[in-house]
Amino acid sequence: MVMGFVDTVMVGRHSAEQLAYLGIGLAPITVLILVFVGLLMGTLVVTAATFGAGESAACGAVWRRSLPYALALGLAGAGICAFGEPLLLAFGQTPELAREGGAVVRVIGFGLPAYTLFLTTTFFLEGMRRPLPGMTMMIGGNLVNLGLNWIFVYGHLGAPALGAVGSAWATTGVRVFLALGLIAYVWTMADAARLGVRGGARFAWKAWRHQRRLGYAAAASIGIEGAAFSALNVFAGWLGVLPLAAFAIALNLISMVFMVAVGVGAATAVRVGMAHGRGDSAEVALAGWIGLAVCAVATAVFTAAFALAPAAIAAGYTTDPALGAAATPLIAFCAWILIVDGGQGVMANALRGRGETWAPTALHAVSYLAIMIPLAYILAFSAERGAMGLFEATFVASVVSVGVLSARFAWLGRRDREGADAKIEGQIEGQIEGR
Repeated sequence: MVMGFVDTVMVGRHSAEQLAYLGIGLAPITVLILVFVGLLMGTLVVTAATFGAGESAACGAVWRRSLPYALALGLAGAGICAFGEPLLLAFGQTPELAREGGAVVRVIGFGLPAYTLFLTTTFFLEGMRRPLPGMTMMIGGNLVNLGLNWIFVYGHLGAPALGAVGSAWATTGVRVFLALGLIAYVWTMADAARLGVRGGARFAWKAWRHQRRLGYAAAASIGIEGAAFSALNVFAGWLGVLPLAAFAIALNLISMVFMVAVGVGAATAVRVGMAHGRGDSAEVALAGWIGLAVCAVATAVFTAAFALAPAAIAAGYTTDPALGAAATPLIAFCAWILIVDGGQGVMANALRGRGETWAPTALHAVSYLAIMIPLAYILAFSAERGAMGLFEATFVASVVSVGVLSARFAWLGRRDREGADAKIEGQIEGQIEGR
């Protein structure tokens, strides 16, 4: 998301039109990436549960099973991206936006196979409480992305000034760098043999059914949310180029802060998964609620910044006075969204960490498909709230989502405690009868 932030800022300072092309091009890409995150979430959860159960040698098998699957997903995504322009036309975008945004989609699609390989490898490491290698690679990738954007967006060192498409080429190059680097790290790390990293490539379909099922449910859940936000992007495109560019700035900021929730949520899923693997229901509950609290505190810092300095933040994205004026009130309102949006992301991961599959998906469908999309259309067009109405609907949906997901997690915790108490009572009664 820091890469996305840099892309948005650098393209936005190139021109408002190029930022609109980038924003509309990222709409379908965002859905694909979120679906991939969900499909590969099983790697994180199963690795954490396996590692928590003390079966270190089986962790490598989880990773090896995920690699061909991740590659196939990335290739499928690249195939979909080849039809970026027709997809955008089908969603009612103007020929110009569809043509230019479609070029962005196509170029980013070339890097999706590398992205999915990097993602599943990162999940494997995080499942064993090793987040630093992926983080270090991403820091290096961001530095490379900054340099490539400077060359290809603005046309330095003899390269043509490609604007949004140049940013897309930079993203693709960085993703290849990240995938190769992190896979090489895993293959050569000191305890690779102990973790079973270099074992035979067994790809028995039934052996990793649970891993895939977790991924299917997570993909559906995250994909629903991503598709809903992409629908808001489409609505913003219907409002015009300037509202679309302003919406892209505010959405990029929300997405940046949501990565805090993704990180805390991944840590929460790992802690919950390990505790669940040990059968420790008290630790499961503790890990979930601590994750929610940590996310709330972390996102509150950004909430204050959005509320107190929206104009300054907008000025960092663009030198166009009209675009800055359009983005400023959106940024200020987004301050209200951050804590609840982050909270629902963490609680969904807490549920997945304890093995929940389709419940988070159903709850996301209610919040973001049944509530957010219709409400966004009504507010943006019928109530003539414009781009602000899109974010007002997002706030309402996120409040509903964090509420129902938290209630589900609390109910499961009570059920586990009651089950544990009943088991203890049964053991005591059995001992009494035996005497």
